[in-house]
Amino acid sequence: MNVATRDDRIDMLRGLSILLVLLHHFNIAYPLRDMPLAGLLGGTLLHAIARNGSYGVTIFFVISGFLITRNALERWGHLGAIQPASFWLLRLARIMPTLVLALATVDALALAGVPLFGNRAGSAVSLWTTNAAALGAWMNVLVIREGWINYPLGVMWSLSVEMAFYLLFPLACVLLRRGALLLALAVLLIMLGPLYRLGSQGDGEAWLYGYLACFDAIAIGCCAGVLSRRQTWPALRLPFVRPLAGLAMAALYLAWPIGQSNVLGASAMALGAAVLLLGGSALPPSSPSPSRRLLMRCGRDCYEIYLLHLLVLGLLRVWLPPTQWQGDVRLGLLLLCVVGSCLLGALVSHRYSAPLNRRLRRLLGLTQAVRASALR
Repeated sequence: MNVATRDDRIDMLRGLSILLVLLHHFNIAYPLRDMPLAGLLGGTLLHAIARNGSYGVTIFFVISGFLITRNALERWGHLGAIQPASFWLLRLARIMPTLVLALATVDALALAGVPLFGNRAGSAVSLWTTNAAALGAWMNVLVIREGWINYPLGVMWSLSVEMAFYLLFPLACVLLRRGALLLALAVLLIMLGPLYRLGSQGDGEAWLYGYLACFDAIAIGCCAGVLSRRQTWPALRLPFVRPLAGLAMAALYLAWPIGQSNVLGASAMALGAAVLLLGGSALPPSSPSPSRRLLMRCGRDCYEIYLLHLLVLGLLRVWLPPTQWQGDVRLGLLLLCVVGSCLLGALVSHRYSAPLNRRLRRLLGLTQAVRASALR
């Protein structure tokens, strides 16, 4: 059994999501709406696309829940048989190399006095506390309390949500064991998500960064992961379902800023992503176009791109300050940011994090443990 087989369509969805995040963060630093060319390119449309990049993170959460659940079922047979220690070590081997590299790089630049890489001026929070928040899965809590305390490290709020999920998922599976109880927990989290976001409006953007603000998307992904194994709901695999889901997601994305639509919008976007994941599993493979291959490449390296892209954008802001680079030249800067972030992510992934992930798995005996569990 090969649990590492890649799904090109999932990589494409990841690739699209990471590009939306990159565009969103670039637009915050270098507003694109102010360009003279924006009118010709459709300034209102450009702004609508750039403002809602956080929905790209919502899609990441769905994919994470989907893959973690599907892979757990492939490795251990059923969710109640998960071995928590092996699960945690597998996740640590994947996420820690790039996380440690990002923290070390930001710390070095901050200690060297490079602007934007230290904590926000006047803040009582130390750089080491920010590091602890990133490593301890509470960066999102720090961001809610203190705001975006550190420019390149603040993006790790979503990794904190993921790490909390990684910690709790195997425990829930082992303690509850029965599928009905796990489904009840997932339904509870799906119901709590909109309620939490509704009650957190204006509260330090807890509606975006809070654990419960994000766990509904992950739970929807987990349910989709179970359904993908059971091959139920064949209607989701009809040819017109995925295009309709994609159109509905695009309409929601463009119609309102996430600050207005998040209460139900995040859940709707997550459900749409789950439909795309389920509908894609039965489609025959096809030869991708060059643009699709680029999206897949970005999707495969999306974790590294995500953690490191504000390093690229931060250095761009230091060397080419937004106040001095106005107008249409920002399109060139956008291209530089996207290409630079993707190349850095690919380099780190292929030369550092992926080889180290494989080596850590071998050293910890995880490869053998996974094979043994798959045979039971």
